[in-house]
Amino acid sequence: MTFALLHGLKTAIGRRRLKDPAYGFLFEPDTSGELVCFDCETSGLDPTTAELLSIGAVVIKDNRVLASRRLELIVRPERGIGADAIKINRLREMDVADGLPVREALDQFLHFIGSRPLVGYYLEFDVAMVNKYLRPWLGVGLPNRQTDVSALYYDSRVKSLGTHYNGNVDLRLHSILQALALPEREAHDAFNDALMTALVYVKLSEDAKPRD
Repeated sequence: MTFALLHGLKTAIGRRRLKDPAYGFLFEPDTSGELVCFDCETSGLDPTTAELLSIGAVVIKDNRVLASRRLELIVRPERGIGADAIKINRLREMDVADGLPVREALDQFLHFIGSRPLVGYYLEFDVAMVNKYLRPWLGVGLPNRQTDVSALYYDSRVKSLGTHYNGNVDLRLHSILQALALPEREAHDAFNDALMTALVYVKLSEDAKPRD
């Protein structure tokens, strides 16, 4: 089965499962030529128990990061924020007290991303967090195509090291930024992490282009 046929089948199944036709745009063909890089801040590292605290996203087009086309949302959790969560993401109770209800935040997020492909760093976690709320609400998870920059970077390093590859690649975002000579923003929040991840994607995409 070809990729296009498989994608079409998944799209048809998703449309049938969608509980609210108002979100049918998620399954429309994307013709924008754009991608959306996003990141979430959460109350923990287990998506089955953690709560969503913030979402940041930025658009990539023509292999350029369009920082002016961005999304920054603070989400009000249903439960309080524990001490561990404060250490992880530096968000306190007072920071999220005036945040959006999770469904309202996700509505804005879905309208921002549309059906465009998604980019992220360890994207599986962020998608799992979003899907935890989407599936009971809409009956589907995010149908968008997805690219993880940690996987792109790993493949790039293995290829460049060749016979010198020893089985270890440092995939911490800090280390990836250093290796690619990219700036690291001091504030680590959802938007800044999404922005840095987008820069990694652009750099890796440029490096992967054939040279004349």
